[in-house]
Formats: sequence, C-alpha cells, structure tokens
Amino acid sequence: MPTNKQRRQAAQRHLQRQLERRAEQAKKRRRNVGIVAGAVAAAVVVLLALLIGGVFTGDDTDPTADPGPAGTPTSAAAPSTNADGTVSCTYAPDESGNPNLVDVGTPPSPEATPAQGTVPVQMVTDQGTLGLTLDRALAPCAAASFTYLTEQGFYDDTPCHRLVVQPSFGVLQCGDPTGTGSGGPTYKYAEEVTEGTTYPRGTIAMAKTSAPNTTGSQFFLTFVDTQLPPEYTVVGTVDEAGLAVLDQVAAGGIEGGQAEGDGAPAIPVTIQDMAVVG
Repeated sequence: MPTNKQRRQAAQRHLQRQLERRAEQAKKRRRNVGIVAGAVAAAVVVLLALLIGGVFTGDDTDPTADPGPAGTPTSAAAPSTNADGTVSCTYAPDESGNPNLVDVGTPPSPEATPAQGTVPVQMVTDQGTLGLTLDRALAPCAAASFTYLTEQGFYDDTPCHRLVVQPSFGVLQCGDPTGTGSGGPTYKYAEEVTEGTTYPRGTIAMAKTSAPNTTGSQFFLTFVDTQLPPEYTVVGTVDEAGLAVLDQVAAGGIEGGQAEGDGAPAIPVTIQDMAVVG
C-alpha cells in the first residue's frame, strides 16, 4: 500500500502534468489566434488594394475599379505629339466579346487630335446640373473621346452606377449606358498619366480595368481628395455647382442604408443630357 507521502507526491505530479497541458493548450490557442489575425489583416490589405483598384465585383474595375468596362483591346498605343502640336491617338477595337459594348464608331481624325484649349460640357442630371471642363492639354485623347461620345448622345439617359464614400476615397462613377459597370464603347485607348497625377476634389478622371490601355467611356467625379495610384487619366474638373450636387448624392450614402462604402448610390443619379456648350 502506498504511503501518504507517496500519494501526495503522485498527486503533485498529476497536478503538474495538468498545468503543463493547460499551458501548452493556451500557447496553441494564442498561436492559432495570431495566425487567424494575420490572415484577416492580409485579407483586409488585399481588399483595400482591390477597392482602390476597383477590380473586385467584376464590374467597374477601377475607380477606380476597375473603376471601367471589361475587356482588353487588340492594341492601344500611347499618344504621340506631331510637329504641328496636335497629338496622334489610337482608338483600338475591343474584341473581347463583351455584350455590353455599344458601337458608335470612333473619334474623327485621331491622327491630328487638338492638344490645346478646353471644352465646356454641361452634364444635366435628375439631381442637378454639373458644369464640366475638359482639358485638352492635360489629356488630349481622353478629351477628344469624351467630347465625341457626348456629341453622339452616348451619355444621355444613362445612370451613374457606382458611388464610393470613404474619408480618402469619394467618387461618383458614370458613363456606362448599361448601368452594369461593364459597358462602354467598342473601342479602348491608352491612359494619359504621369507619376505626379493626383485626384483632388473636383477631378474628372477616366475609369479603366486593371489592365493597361483600357480607358473607354466610364468616368468618375471626385468629391473628396481621393487617394489613388496614378493610373487613371485626369481629363478635367467639375464646377462648384456640380460639387454641390455630388455632395448631396454622397450624403445620401450607399444603397442599402450604408453611410460609407462602395455600391449603387442610395440617391439614384441619371444623366439626362450631356452636351458641349459654348
């Protein structure tokens, strides 16, 4: 028969083993929590990157994103400057088979695109009128395309399908006749950006997919200083009256009751008429 001393020693050893097992289990739990937390943090970083790039959800792609139409053109060379100061633009056909593209031809005389002056555009929506100024010197090919599509009535009676409301990322995205986020014309062209391209409040910039040379008809209007990589062509500015309209739409939040986020605007916006003025 074991003595009292031996029984106490056995009990102490048993207790020690229990404490060691518990300590090991607690260590494993902490390690697993750390792994999960790391995975979540990585996922958040990826999600933010996709949000800025506009690539997730498969529609807008960029502003970013994607906010722009899907599909890659056969080729789209960067614009080159001619001896007379005009610019040679390439509007390449989109042969992706995207069913949401609308054929309205291409801008005329792309080999001699004006690269000076501005183009005033009036954007009449059911929420108010926005005065837009396109800058040919800043983005001659984008300004020529935007002007051409405006004159063709491409933007008339079309919805602004996407609203992003964040402290450093605030845009209303328009320019897709289908309202799906993947529509546009049957051509694409190269981006006109520099390393110093920024997107302060009041900027008009062209959306694109995550691939280069995929600028089309979709554009976004910034109502806050928006942090984006210099990948989206800045084509002009919005006037103060237009900014007031954007602020009103932004204050309505995202469809579904969210004050901030990315989705369809809770206050629907339809471009009733887009016209070159002056």
